[in-house]
Amino acid sequence: MTNRLLIVSNRLPVTIHKRGNEFSIQDSIGGLATGLGSIYYTQNSLWIGWPGLIQKRINQDDQDQISEILKERHCMAVFLSKSEYEKYYNGLCNKAIWPLFHYFYQYAKYDNNEWKAYTQVNKKFCEAVCSVAQSGDIIWVHDYQLMLLPGMIREKIPDAIIGFFLHIPFPPFELFRLIPWNKEILTGLAGADLIGFHTFEYLRYFLNNIRRILGYEHEMMRFMAGNRVIKVDTFPMGIDYRKYAEATKRPQVKKEIAKIRKIITKGKIILSIDRLDYTKGVPLRLRAFEMLLEKHKELKEEVTLILVAVPSRTHIDQYAELKHEVDHLVGKINGMFGTMSWTPVRYMYTFIPFNKLIAIYNLADLALITPLRDGMNLMAKEYLATKVDGLGMLVLSEFAGAAKELGEAILVNPNDIREFSTAIHNGLMLSDEEKKNRICTMQRRLKRYDLERWASDFLEVLDQTKKYQEMLSATWIDKKTISRICYDYNTSRSRIFFLDYDGTLVPIAQTPELAKPDLEPEFPEF
Repeated sequence: MTNRLLIVSNRLPVTIHKRGNEFSIQDSIGGLATGLGSIYYTQNSLWIGWPGLIQKRINQDDQDQISEILKERHCMAVFLSKSEYEKYYNGLCNKAIWPLFHYFYQYAKYDNNEWKAYTQVNKKFCEAVCSVAQSGDIIWVHDYQLMLLPGMIREKIPDAIIGFFLHIPFPPFELFRLIPWNKEILTGLAGADLIGFHTFEYLRYFLNNIRRILGYEHEMMRFMAGNRVIKVDTFPMGIDYRKYAEATKRPQVKKEIAKIRKIITKGKIILSIDRLDYTKGVPLRLRAFEMLLEKHKELKEEVTLILVAVPSRTHIDQYAELKHEVDHLVGKINGMFGTMSWTPVRYMYTFIPFNKLIAIYNLADLALITPLRDGMNLMAKEYLATKVDGLGMLVLSEFAGAAKELGEAILVNPNDIREFSTAIHNGLMLSDEEKKNRICTMQRRLKRYDLERWASDFLEVLDQTKKYQEMLSATWIDKKTISRICYDYNTSRSRIFFLDYDGTLVPIAQTPELAKPDLEPEFPEF
């Protein structure tokens, strides 16, 4: 597509850091930034988002300097105050929307001041988008932080081309109705021309909410909002498959592999890697691993769990409690089963650089990706991409969006510790031939529907949706045109009426003579 692409998300693909009076720029590590990075850099794009600094730390001159730095990366900053950030992001986004949409409704807190901040920040993003949007631009809004934005842009630019993609699950009506501002959220989303989800399950929940809360009936994954037809569809997000597959050849990755092998000298490696978030089910993985060691004494000193927990939202109470629980479980397992020469759980509470991440992926004989609820989970796909020899296996939660695509993985309900433990054992015991068959089948699927295909499919459906809307559009006749038609009619010597009798003006059932094939039409004389 030749139109300019405006990507709008909470965070930019880069983060600005300030040290003294100097500014530095660093690539962001978030899933969205990583996922869309390769698309953004290869298209005529402008990315609009928060640069990672709050206004309290920067003055107007600083903002101007940051804006110039970001121009070189085709980015535009939306600056937020400390209060806005706390109430909008740390507040409503992560204390209300995130837990509710992931089914942890008991954690959700609804604060009206935080909702006002959420609305205000969405308005700031709207102003930023409208200040640069040009005719023909494609505006692609991302994720739960900006669910009001499509509707706000639509009010300002009625003919805008707007797509929205939700990267987290969408909850069923029984949960979504709990949030006090459910109507406002749905109305905001309905400002888009195309609304995308990872799976059909999320799409179905959304349409049910639209019908029951706003009264919009739907058909063929379309619904009407006012005089606009809005398309809803599924686009399971892929990864840059080649990037992860080819990274295993890097010398830096091979060095990292050698370092790890000096520490873990023998046995099989199980990998658990995720942000330390209560939606990921990390404590359940540790309990399943503990049961595995209890039931299978022969695995003593023959298997090691590398547990990578990336710090996340440490200021929120539930996350601090989760960290304490994980620390306790790791200490318990290592104390019960460890020996002088073997540590059952190698625990890293830190961010892992790319080369080390690829090394761990490549070494792991088994990966545990078992969230309690997840929109997609790209780490499962990244792990599979690094298994260039086909030797490895994935234990995947049936509650992850990725489970809809990766049926050859060992699917589990992570809440069932006994089943979970058995799944780990089965994954370790699979023959090399069986592993290769399963891995290679999943890899072919991931290669075929990669990140580029995901983005191009979304933009193509968005383009088709706009054309469909144009086909259905009708133009109101203004008073001047009506006056001219009346004048032409009154001054004309001959007049012909073209009428559609096919059930439009007169029902066929009431006028059977009109259906006779040999009936000659009679026109009145004027």
